[in-house]
Amino acid sequence: MRRTARLIPLLTAVAGSTLLTATIAHGATGAGAGAGAGGPGTGGGVTAARAVPQPVEKEAADTKAEQRTVQRYWTEARMEAAKPLAALIPEKDGARLTSAAIAAQAAADPVSIPATTPDGETAPAAGTAAKGTAAVRASTGAPWTRGGAIARTTGRVFFTYQGRNASCSANAVTSENRSTVITAGHCVRMGGAFHSNWVFVPGYENGDRPYGTWVATTLYTTPQWNNTEDINYDVASAVVAPLNGRSLTDVVGGQGVSFNQSRRAQMHSFGYPAASPYDGSRLVYCAGRAFDDFLMSRDIGLNCNMTGGSSGGPWFLRFNESTGLGTLNSVNSFKYDFASGWMFGPYFGTDAQAVYEAAQTTGAP
Repeated sequence: MRRTARLIPLLTAVAGSTLLTATIAHGATGAGAGAGAGGPGTGGGVTAARAVPQPVEKEAADTKAEQRTVQRYWTEARMEAAKPLAALIPEKDGARLTSAAIAAQAAADPVSIPATTPDGETAPAAGTAAKGTAAVRASTGAPWTRGGAIARTTGRVFFTYQGRNASCSANAVTSENRSTVITAGHCVRMGGAFHSNWVFVPGYENGDRPYGTWVATTLYTTPQWNNTEDINYDVASAVVAPLNGRSLTDVVGGQGVSFNQSRRAQMHSFGYPAASPYDGSRLVYCAGRAFDDFLMSRDIGLNCNMTGGSSGGPWFLRFNESTGLGTLNSVNSFKYDFASGWMFGPYFGTDAQAVYEAAQTTGAP
């Protein structure tokens, strides 16, 4: 016997949207069984010996000529016309959640990389800074109006999927190459192929590109997403080319990033939802306490009404609403169609860490 649920890969969450279908084997290997909790702080068993497979790499616009072509391609009109990806995806049987797909994360010590300022200095520790923020404003999808570092490091992603233009969200992070962006796996690859014409626009607002348009040279995702579109590993990173002689985080700074952390923590999520009632023109956020998905995945959840286009937007631990700094610890990934007020993001364990590490040492200056 198999039980099924319909998933919205968090590019859209409106009624009538085209959906992916997820299936999970019913029984001892299913979600909620004793196969391991997928990370520390969950109360379940953890398999210590699992080897972490190597991330899958895809070259994008890796020559200056190709980068110029992609830059010219993304006119203001094309960006405004780009659709949330789910509106372009034919219905299919994907995002399988089988016993192999929900294998326990490898045990590992927590890892946390601090944020960096545009001048390359280490920013104040998010946990320390957050002590100055007495009240966290709960939100299920309000516009972000407080500025700070988050208004520079988060941006829209634009790409071409099967000949049609689409959008997601992403965030710049601290990295050795000062050029790494983290997003969702389906924002770099879907339906058997990597996307083309991939660009990151930090600080996007109402069509303005205050920090420029950054073209991806290399894209990475987990082998689990690459091979079976396993929603538990819907993580990706991109390396972007320098712009006007400067690297990405030299211009916008980079948020911290962490792995193998506690799951049920206070979180902030950001993105550029573009499906109704949003239009992709501004940064939106949700804030609340994360919870474990008790249905069909090993992901973590958050009360959030953001819609299509917010996929790949960052989730932060210890986010400081005054400075706009935090520690990236997941990304917007999917919603169940029967629970559109819940958003889910993959647990950042050793597989997500491998994707980050593969990218942040690529093309280092």
